[in-house]
Amino acid sequence: MSAEQPTEAPPAGGSLADRVSKPEGSEPAAPAEKIDWSESVSPNDGASELQNGSNLQEPEYNVEVKLSDLQDDPNNPLYSVKNFSDLGLDENILKGLSAMNFRKPSKIQERALPLLLSNPPKNLVGQSQSGTGKTAAFVLNILSRLDLSSEQMQKTPQALILAPTRELARQIVGVVQVMGQFLTGLLIGTAVPADSNSRPTKLEASVVVGTPGTVMDMIKRRTMVAARLKVLVLDEADNMLDQQGLGDQCIRVKGLLPRDVQVVLFSATFPAHVHRYASKFAPSANEITLQHEELTVEGIKQLYIDCSNDEDKYQTLVNLYGLLTVGSSIIFVKTRVYASEIEKRMIQEGHSVASLTGGIEGSQRDAVIDEFRSGKAKVLITTNVLARGIDVSTVSMVINYDIPEIHQPGKQEKQADYQTYLHRIGRTGRFGRVGVSISFVSNRDEWNMLMQIGKYFNVDIQRLDTTDWDEVEETIKKTIRNPRSNATFGK
Repeated sequence: MSAEQPTEAPPAGGSLADRVSKPEGSEPAAPAEKIDWSESVSPNDGASELQNGSNLQEPEYNVEVKLSDLQDDPNNPLYSVKNFSDLGLDENILKGLSAMNFRKPSKIQERALPLLLSNPPKNLVGQSQSGTGKTAAFVLNILSRLDLSSEQMQKTPQALILAPTRELARQIVGVVQVMGQFLTGLLIGTAVPADSNSRPTKLEASVVVGTPGTVMDMIKRRTMVAARLKVLVLDEADNMLDQQGLGDQCIRVKGLLPRDVQVVLFSATFPAHVHRYASKFAPSANEITLQHEELTVEGIKQLYIDCSNDEDKYQTLVNLYGLLTVGSSIIFVKTRVYASEIEKRMIQEGHSVASLTGGIEGSQRDAVIDEFRSGKAKVLITTNVLARGIDVSTVSMVINYDIPEIHQPGKQEKQADYQTYLHRIGRTGRFGRVGVSISFVSNRDEWNMLMQIGKYFNVDIQRLDTTDWDEVEETIKKTIRNPRSNATFGK
């Protein structure tokens, strides 16, 4: 996409389906299930309220538990808990839960917490949808295992949480801070890439949250002591173990830790090949899983728009701008260059947008995401760096400017990246709210990938007819005016 590209008229009438032949043997996706809009009261997850995070309104889903030890008894009273008080937690941790407005465990927490908290500690591989309480579950386990009895132990790393991005690491720090606010002596450290001119300092904290490369570097430089670590958590574990660079770094970090460290892996998705690898990374682990058919995010209206070329994509984005700024919106593009070009062009034309990619300095990234959380920045253009885990309750719309794809050099047919699509659209409709995702398609490859996504998740991704923008606006507003949305639309 470039500002200098010649403009072509958008397609008149007829969808891309009429202009691009469908793959042979493809079938229309089954209609999406009706959404139950009934309200429920459940705890928070993701970012804290101070970080403009969301409340969890839990959908129905089945939890499958696979116990590594066949002698574990499902009839044991602690196999599944209905109240946090049944877990024998420190009163100050229970006070932290209360401050976060936790009333009772979510379904995943009912099963995960007894397994996590059992002694001797056992590894856990947990797959659960966004907004089902996984962050709170592993933080609760960590806080319950800390020894804060002396100043020396308070400054000694005892738990390590690894995340794929600095933004998710900082969000997790916020959860630990709020949940552990009544624990005397709790120190939290962040190990993320520093700005180029900063000097490394010794990390003195009982809980460390960071990214794999920085943590590995700090342990090797001895600015972080790993000898007393009891718990290792990988959040967004499928992404961490599947990416070659991150996967190698995670293995090296684990190799630098005590052999008896409890390994906890959590993610919303676990493709089969990554799951096999996860089983080796966390041997003899208890498992909590969902089938991929159950993973489609409820409450998100999934739509697409036909575009004739890249320039038409940009013009379509501009036409949507008024809707993007009612709540908050995230626009996902495939490269940093695209993000930068779109940001510059929209700002030149008088639109207020921000861009966040892995190519900018850490402190600047922090400032951008903080502005987005606070609502000062309404529209954020980003790459997949923000596709996972980030919880901002005001996000009412996600734009897939480019369909996420798996990089397959040498292969003719492009393959959609189902997991990234799911994580991207999960940035809206957070924790039982409603939201809208709109995917732009402009050629045969993008159309085929969108059809792959619809078939995989058994969902009907509906076309928006852009020959009538009033109708487009009404369709989107109608969805987000729902009482379960966090955005406020003028009537």
